[in-house]
Amino acid sequence: MKPYRAYLFDLDGTVADSMPLHLRSWQQAVEEHGGHFPMDLFYEWGGMPLVKSVELLNERFGYRMIPADVVRRKEQLYYELLPELEPIHSVLAHVLEQHGRIPLAIVSGSPCAGIHNTLTRLGLLDRFDVLIGSEDYTHGKPHPEPFLTAAARLNVAPADCLVFEDADAGIASAEAAGMDWVRVPVRRLAE
Repeated sequence: MKPYRAYLFDLDGTVADSMPLHLRSWQQAVEEHGGHFPMDLFYEWGGMPLVKSVELLNERFGYRMIPADVVRRKEQLYYELLPELEPIHSVLAHVLEQHGRIPLAIVSGSPCAGIHNTLTRLGLLDRFDVLIGSEDYTHGKPHPEPFLTAAARLNVAPADCLVFEDADAGIASAEAAGMDWVRVPVRRLAE
């Protein structure tokens, strides 16, 4: 294993065991707005910016949901579920071991407020040097921009970064950015 100069972590499903909570909040918010969010699409679209998910649901199923309204409700529901949140312990061990040794970043498709709330709940907010949320880039995963933005803010060459990811879109983003990656297995709820 080469000596990496920075570790970049996706948040949901990678550092935080939050995917089941996000699924529940997404499905309820979408149902309240007259639609349905199938579980297979939720996992397929993992790492995608929230507004884009609603836009794709509208496009695929002919819904007329207002993305900002659905996202606002989804985030409200997610925050209500935060007391149930746990870290992914195998990834947490890497965060704790490397904190203070090399720069660490969160690179997420979630809004910055959601990143702060999740990391605060887990007691990890002070462990990361850089937090990259959906407001910090124009093109979300699988585009390389989110990870390249983190590397630039850390002042570390992309080739010297190791990415921890659970979603295919995030892995594609890391590869497109010229970064090595580690896949974190996703815990899925039963259908």
